[in-house]
Amino acid sequence: MPARRTAAVVTALGGLPLALTALTAAPAAAHGSMGDPVSRVSQCYAEGPESPKSAACKAAVAAGGTQALYDWNGIRIGDAGGRHRQLIPDGKLCSANNAEFKGLDLPRRDWPATGVRSGSHTFKYRVTAPHKGTFKVYITKPGYNPAKPLAWKDLDLAKPVATSTDPAATGGFYTFSGKLPQRSGKHVLYAVWQRSDSPEAFYSCSDVSFGGAATGGAAAPAPSASAPSEKQIKDGNAKSTIEHHGHGDDDPATSAAPAAAPKKQAAPDRPKAAAPAPNRPKAAGATENLAETGGDGATPYVAIGGAAALALGASALFLSARRRAVSGGRHGR
Repeated sequence: MPARRTAAVVTALGGLPLALTALTAAPAAAHGSMGDPVSRVSQCYAEGPESPKSAACKAAVAAGGTQALYDWNGIRIGDAGGRHRQLIPDGKLCSANNAEFKGLDLPRRDWPATGVRSGSHTFKYRVTAPHKGTFKVYITKPGYNPAKPLAWKDLDLAKPVATSTDPAATGGFYTFSGKLPQRSGKHVLYAVWQRSDSPEAFYSCSDVSFGGAATGGAAAPAPSASAPSEKQIKDGNAKSTIEHHGHGDDDPATSAAPAAAPKKQAAPDRPKAAAPAPNRPKAAGATENLAETGGDGATPYVAIGGAAALALGASALFLSARRRAVSGGRHGR
């Protein structure tokens, strides 16, 4: 077979594996975090990942880098299946034992806290990819000391303050009701979202202050946002795609917790994140602007369609080259 025909066939065959790989590489969607009361990771993201305002968020970035804040909706364990206590050791509840988010586990009295009161409370969970599943929110016991690492024994696991199965996702939030018990001072609300269509689960810590007044301690302001705004998600979307390419490509139903991301420290020429949003939830489409992947709800379908076209084109090229080779062989006789 002439060299040119051989090269054409090799090229066609070489393109097929790439096309088939693309068919299985559609990015997984990001998911969510507690929006009200604001979670630690959402609060620090709202302050600005590159230059957070509060001392606690600055310490979180110093410990784990900025990437954790851009991945605010990805504190997860892919194969949890309800085994939360078995998989997450004491002192690592807020990060779900994921090294990328280790800055959120820092025991501090000055984490920015949302002012709350005992009694009925409406919880809002910021979601970027809706799923079937159950939310459970736990609170720390009376006498909790925020200056010590958060342990499972610190939570009142027998009495969740809120439980909700398959709440409706509206305006970018799951909204459900609960009841906060009598407490005083600083406490932590620990939210667990266990999917029922997958073993994957999501986790978040929200700092609250009982008595009605928001407080961040002597060195930190009160929370400045209850959930990332639509603009912040877009900004984080681009940042995450550039600096964390490939994260989230695992099948969330079968993968373990993601490995720690490389630390991304602030650079002088790097643009600042969007200004903090007001302290109220700001809705955005639940399937738009997925912060982790850089795509919207149509992204996987576009990727699959493009990969399929590539595969078909490569196959056609291979068949065409083969016909020319056979034809040339006959004429050569």
